[in-house]
Amino acid sequence: MNSNKDQFIQLIRHPLKFRIFLFTKLPAAFFSGVKVKTIDETNAIVTVPYKWFSQNPFKSTYFACLAMAAEFSTGLLSMMNTYKSNPPVSMLVTGLQAAYFKKATGITYFTCEEGLAIQQTIEEAIATGEGKTIKVKSTGKNDKGELVAEFYLTWSFKVKNN
Repeated sequence: MNSNKDQFIQLIRHPLKFRIFLFTKLPAAFFSGVKVKTIDETNAIVTVPYKWFSQNPFKSTYFACLAMAAEFSTGLLSMMNTYKSNPPVSMLVTGLQAAYFKKATGITYFTCEEGLAIQQTIEEAIATGEGKTIKVKSTGKNDKGELVAEFYLTWSFKVKNN
């Protein structure tokens, strides 16, 4: 793994720096209780709890909070691969598909295992100078390992014009 990825992972794993990042850049995730369980070059696992701030009137986690955690699991892998890149690369969600299977009434774990595919897409964008997209999957499961939701997010990567 390159040093930029190592630096990014260290920042994400540092409890105080991560909370400051969430509070300043993603306040909805901060107040919803989103946490990073694991991150490495190939996958990321992000959790979102069922609590007062993330609830809906049906006594489960609000769908938008589930989507936020799913997007964050894919976004972490994207951010890791664009962190301090030279040339700089912009990233943007351009599509979202979701399917919900079970009520989320506890902690939901969102896993994205497509870090290498994301890395390859970013490398192609840098090599060609053209914008590239990738559709990646994040799977949400409860504590029992039951499928709660599946999300497919389309990310666009493009070398920034300085």
